[in-house]
Amino acid sequence: MQKSDFYFNLPEGAIAQTPSEPRDHARMMVCRRNEGVIAHRRFLDITDYLTPGDLLVLNDSKVLPARLLGRKEPGGAAIELLLLEQKDRDIWEVLTRPGRKAKQGARFSFGEDLLSAEVLDSLPGGNRLVRFSYSGDFFSVLDKVGQMPLPHYITQSLKDKNSYQTVYAHQPGSAAAPTAGLHFTYGLLDKIRAMGVEVAFVTLHVGLGTFRPVKVNDITRHHMHSEHYHLPQSVADAVNRTKAAGKRVFAVGTTSCRTLETLGRMGLPLTAADGYTDIFIYPGYDFKVVDGLITNFHLPESSLIMMVSAFMGHTQTMAAYETAIQNGYRFYSFGDAMLILP
Repeated sequence: MQKSDFYFNLPEGAIAQTPSEPRDHARMMVCRRNEGVIAHRRFLDITDYLTPGDLLVLNDSKVLPARLLGRKEPGGAAIELLLLEQKDRDIWEVLTRPGRKAKQGARFSFGEDLLSAEVLDSLPGGNRLVRFSYSGDFFSVLDKVGQMPLPHYITQSLKDKNSYQTVYAHQPGSAAAPTAGLHFTYGLLDKIRAMGVEVAFVTLHVGLGTFRPVKVNDITRHHMHSEHYHLPQSVADAVNRTKAAGKRVFAVGTTSCRTLETLGRMGLPLTAADGYTDIFIYPGYDFKVVDGLITNFHLPESSLIMMVSAFMGHTQTMAAYETAIQNGYRFYSFGDAMLILP
């Protein structure tokens, strides 16, 4: 298939700038695999489509306030660092702006000297390896001096940085939120559990590659970014029980889906795993684990809409997106939800 097969014209006003309040009052388009749109609901109505014995798998990665604005030492020239991946205790791979000021040995300070950084090396592709110095706990300091790395299409500042965080975020490491999970509240999760639906958590740290466009026309030649995942044995056991009982596994977001399908390619039953995945799911892919998908509405020609098309069918997906535009659904990170049933 060609990249252009996944293009659609999205009005700028359809891009959500702020999250729904309350979270679970976002709109939800309900679809069925290989069938398309069947209902227009609110996210809190998701309980009408779940049954006892089903399993929801969510990504508990926590977004870091990974955008650091500081000054070069000496001289005071402005610098911006964006944390990408922790390589060792105090050593991170970062994106720097402007890169010419981040030569090996350069030093920077942030937050009235609460945090400082030294460039250790330049990496292929232009990123830098830096070592941070600070007093106390790194993530506590980062929470004081860092800003949330919002996607470029969100132009409004956040009143509360936790609005770009799922309520169950636990494992620090993402540069972007697993946004399908933003719709859940503590109360809704409690209600789902009370129904007899199991809730389990994997971790996949979302990298900036999630926003990287597909540049090749032949999508089979696209190389996906690599992201770190962790699947505990307890979650593997939950998936195995659910599949053995003939019940349904719902992936909450494309990140949870990538994690489950990465391991599903190795065969069932699943076992605990920790590693990196660069799986690229596009139409023609045979899903091994995921029966249902909860997701948001994605960018045209992105790898994410290609994954949704692989799951629901290309024709049905593009028709659903056109329906969403016509019906005023909100798109992207703070936008509305899509529930795709088996």
